[in-house]
Amino acid sequence: MPSKRSIKTDQLHVLKIVSYSAFVLAVLALMSSLVILYTLAPIAFKASNQSSSAPQQVNAGHTGTLAGIDNPLNGSSLSIINNAPNAYFEKAGEMYLNGTLSDPVFLSSAKITPFNLNDGKATVLYFGSITCVFCGENRWAMALALSRFGSFSQLFTGYSSLGDGDLPTLYWNKVNYNGSSDSLGNYYSSSTLNFMSIEDTHPITGGFALNSMPQIKANINAQNNTAYSAAFDYILNLSNNKTTAFQGTPYTIWGNYLFSGADAEVFGNTTPSGSTLPLTYMTHGQVFAQLANPSDQFAYGEYAAADVYVAAICKSINNTASVCSLPAINALEASYK
Repeated sequence: MPSKRSIKTDQLHVLKIVSYSAFVLAVLALMSSLVILYTLAPIAFKASNQSSSAPQQVNAGHTGTLAGIDNPLNGSSLSIINNAPNAYFEKAGEMYLNGTLSDPVFLSSAKITPFNLNDGKATVLYFGSITCVFCGENRWAMALALSRFGSFSQLFTGYSSLGDGDLPTLYWNKVNYNGSSDSLGNYYSSSTLNFMSIEDTHPITGGFALNSMPQIKANINAQNNTAYSAAFDYILNLSNNKTTAFQGTPYTIWGNYLFSGADAEVFGNTTPSGSTLPLTYMTHGQVFAQLANPSDQFAYGEYAAADVYVAAICKSINNTASVCSLPAINALEASYK
């Protein structure tokens, strides 16, 4: 029997033709599969992002939903923010002080000259982005803290961007979540505080994005609001000092105190691991239910984060609000110089 090396030339030629034909057919089959995949994928993605009555719950870190975005909160949800009992704030503050919270909450020691409108009130100045996951988490605590000194007549259903956490959050105002702009103002009123909010916007279906500082300034100036133009100029001036410089969103001033970033990282009932954020899988209804009857780490973490801001305001207004008499607030306030 001849060895493999002694196969005749014509037999070898036939084998080469067969092998080549098989290779070509395999390539064509692969190309056909790719065409089908790329044709169907956008359709599937579009379907997964259509709004529905409740957010879709899918796998790791991306719910892909904008359900109810920009809708005003109903009366019961708004009441949970405006009328939370002081007892919730006290309990959360005690948990922060005795170290029984799992998600990190931290104080700020940066003291600055407060921005004010010369009307006898302290000012809370917020600069954030609707695409920012930390802004999304931070607005829950901010809203709770502000409720201790006034109330909201409206708040709106929001999300951080689909590419940056896709977290359920609150918006201060109706925003342009499909384009690039800057939204000014809110529906907050108080005899004690002025609340000034600047929200940078980009398409919510993308990832985190922020306009350049010159562009934000131009966007604000174009709205002919002298108070907000002056407020943003103040932020720009603070950026000349490395201690108070803008380094990212959220960036807030609470009375006399600057918070260059979120005061907490409360993303669920356990400390986040890697890119897994438990808050990603919660609906707005679930968040409100937990805030209404706190019994877990997430809810108490949000109230504790609010306490940090409340203590900063109490210190700034010489404890003239009733919430300032809470023992936990007094203890937190002692950390501010």
